[in-house]
Amino acid sequence: MAFKIAVVVALGLVLAYVLFMSAGDVAGPEARRLVEGGARLVDVRTPEEFAAGHVPGAVNIPVQELDRRMGELESRDQPVVLYCASGVRSGRAARILKDAGYSTVHNLGPMSRW
Repeated sequence: MAFKIAVVVALGLVLAYVLFMSAGDVAGPEARRLVEGGARLVDVRTPEEFAAGHVPGAVNIPVQELDRRMGELESRDQPVVLYCASGVRSGRAARILKDAGYSTVHNLGPMSRW
């Protein structure tokens, strides 16, 4: 019985984490305002997903390539707005950029929030 409870609790924590990460930290209207003000809009999905449709003006840097392609972003002081399909990859990308010293990183989460 205790094992079943522990499994249910663990699954609940995983679900809460995924929902939290996919929510993003900036809403669509604020993300649009940031981009209009000069923030770089980055789609961290695969090139195939990007080709199938993306937010106009976004640059495609898949999260798995972000470490080696950070140089394509401008200054570490320029704001960056990230998005993906569900919010999980953009949450991961936000952590990567923050750990690399980018000072103003915003996670929109799923592209549908744009």
